[in-house]
Amino acid sequence: MFPGQGSQKPGMAKDLVDAFAEAREVFERADAALGASLSRLCFEGPAEELTLTHNAQPALLAHGAAVWAIVKDAIGSRVVAAAGHSLGELTAYHAAGSFGVEDAVRVVRRRGELMYESGVKQPGTMAAILGEVARPIEEICSQATQEAGLVVPANYNCPGQLVVSGEVAGVERAMTLFKEAGAKRAIRLNVSGAFHSPLMESASDGLSEALETAAFGDPDFPVYSNVTAGPVTTAADARRLLLRQLASPVRWSDEVSAIARAQPNALYVEMGPGAVLVGLVKKIDPSLKTATCGTAAEVAQLTELAVS
Repeated sequence: MFPGQGSQKPGMAKDLVDAFAEAREVFERADAALGASLSRLCFEGPAEELTLTHNAQPALLAHGAAVWAIVKDAIGSRVVAAAGHSLGELTAYHAAGSFGVEDAVRVVRRRGELMYESGVKQPGTMAAILGEVARPIEEICSQATQEAGLVVPANYNCPGQLVVSGEVAGVERAMTLFKEAGAKRAIRLNVSGAFHSPLMESASDGLSEALETAAFGDPDFPVYSNVTAGPVTTAADARRLLLRQLASPVRWSDEVSAIARAQPNALYVEMGPGAVLVGLVKKIDPSLKTATCGTAAEVAQLTELAVS
């Protein structure tokens, strides 16, 4: 599993690059492909620059790709599926062999630029809704849209954690309605646009062009889609769903449940900085086995587990 925006932080992957030649090579290739020092930004920050959408996306992909490069010989033959949250889905396709580091970082850099530009053209925002609510989520969003402005569910993360996205007035009205329906908290997020909403549709043509330019093949193992929550096994389906993903909700909860049904004994390994996805998996199904693999120490633990 590969995380999405929000998991980036200065210092990310530095210990991997210091300890492993494979990680060093991934970051050297990423820097060369982008014509900029992504590695310096990851290792040193500043946080404000690293958090910008067009920087955070390639940074997270490079970190995930570096971890995968280190561990793939040890665990690759045992991988049954991959998944990623939003941007992380593209890292999952890299791990599955669909495209190399250079094409992958260029595509996600372009994706970040396009998402930022869409946010400038059609300003919007997002909000996290925490806690169970007494009304259907879609009904609340529909009411807020009618009363104030477009708002839609953007991330179905886990039971009791939802993100909504849309026009500022619509999101603010939805926050009030969700609290009235029993939500514990409604928190406006610091984002540059209404990601995973119809306001992102203007980014689709540019991303389509970037994906068509990249050498992109069928994945070596199924990659589960944020859009359908089902497995993807062909490059054609992958491209189509990655375009739809821009303006569609991330159905992470359904995705994890679908993987659990297909692979009941799987170990869910989060590859990248932090443990956001592991936390969500545990809330979706506490019985699932999880591990994090984003640091040199965690790489050693996973490698030891693989050979035991």
